[in-house]
Amino acid sequence: MNKSAEAFRTIGEVADELEIPKHVLRFWEGRFPQIRPMKRGGGRRYYRPEDMELLRGIRALLHAEGYTIRGVQKILREHGVDQVKAAARRKPTPEAVTLPAPVARKRGRKPIAGRAPSASAQPPSGPPAAVPSPTRDANVLVFSAIRELQIARAILLGQPLNQVGAGAPAELKKARAGRT
Repeated sequence: MNKSAEAFRTIGEVADELEIPKHVLRFWEGRFPQIRPMKRGGGRRYYRPEDMELLRGIRALLHAEGYTIRGVQKILREHGVDQVKAAARRKPTPEAVTLPAPVARKRGRKPIAGRAPSASAQPPSGPPAAVPSPTRDANVLVFSAIRELQIARAILLGQPLNQVGAGAPAELKKARAGRT
């Protein structure tokens, strides 16, 4: 059964329409005081059409344009609800979808490798170059990343680290030796 645009919606209907879980909507209510669904007996929430517009805008900013909760709160504070509602009506720009350039991580670590180039980088002109075959260095980087992921998994699962990846894969040994 489809409701009219002016009808109030329950939290389940809103969650289905926005394709987000109900608990996220409840969380957003705590983070964004501008979301004020009407509550009836037993605490049941009913969202008005203006609440729906705001929720669509918040979802667009958070999921499509990559803003953080604090970023959306700042937009609401500085520019108002209408600016956030407008975000739901505009299409995301390609810049919002691309990843930022590598940035140094905390505590003096090296930049994260393998990130997409920044939007300001110019694409090469001319015919596309042939895709190079993986080099020894690329193989070592891939296997090192796999090893880091295995260690992180062991930490998260509470497993001892001395049992993680006992014996490096033959490919890693070959890559280290230069026989790819």
